Amino acid sequence: MKLHTLQALVAAVEEGSLRGAAKRLNVSQPALTKAIRDLELELGANLLVRTTQGVIPSAQGMVLHEHALRVTRELTSASDKIKQLSGRMTGQLSVGAVPLAVMLLLPETLRTFGRDFPDMRLRISEELYPHQLQRLRKGEVDVALGGIPQGLPSGEFVVEALLETTMEVVVRKGSAREQARSLQELSSARWVYTGASSEEGYAKLFFESHGLPPPPVGAVVNSTLALLSIVTTGDYVALMPRQIAAHPLARSFLSVVPVRERGLPLTVGAIVRADTATSPAVRHLIAHLHRAAYQANKTG
Repeated sequence: MKLHTLQALVAAVEEGSLRGAAKRLNVSQPALTKAIRDLELELGANLLVRTTQGVIPSAQGMVLHEHALRVTRELTSASDKIKQLSGRMTGQLSVGAVPLAVMLLLPETLRTFGRDFPDMRLRISEELYPHQLQRLRKGEVDVALGGIPQGLPSGEFVVEALLETTMEVVVRKGSAREQARSLQELSSARWVYTGASSEEGYAKLFFESHGLPPPPVGAVVNSTLALLSIVTTGDYVALMPRQIAAHPLARSFLSVVPVRERGLPLTVGAIVRADTATSPAVRHLIAHLHRAAYQANKTG
């Protein structure tokens, strides 16, 4: 199984057409078709299904595509790391970040890291935990910036604490729930949970930390936009980092509810897989993140 045939399959699946895949790889369409056909003959299975719109992967093609992605990512990462160890800081790092990190850490980090390493590319995606860890495990991101969760598997990840915050209770501006002064008063309200299911999320942790059962689930989201849209337009309650809740744009639509219980403390950090922690580019990026966190802590 040759690398160029795997690259041909990945491009065909992601582009949805052989023409688009050939253009992406800068090869002729007959050459790309032959590469995929060679792969199909080697495996004894059809990997692509031709449709009137283009191509889609077969069941076998989907399995191979997933593994091919890992192979190509690992080889690209190895090539970049070798160049970096030789003093050539080139390549790309993918960063998955929660909104607080996007707002407080990444602007300064992009400025200083880009200044020092102009040939490095940073690809930023905004996402909420736990989707970050899933993508980190798969190698789809190199660094996850978010709340440091409890119970991370020992030896799997390396964690660097960067920033302290508090998750505050927020509601739509003008909501009658602005008058609440305790979690007990909000225990029957519909809460927006962040995460993959209602069995996780900061709302559940917050209530349990004060000896209360989890509140009713009004919605489960894994998107900042969804969280803001739901809370600002309906009768919902949610938790939001103090710095975001205090931002002028958020204050136009949201109110922090002054409950007597202390907000949920949260440490925001950089999480990397243990096998990539020694990468020169990752080490330099984390150093710049620490500098940005120092500036944010001074001003916050």
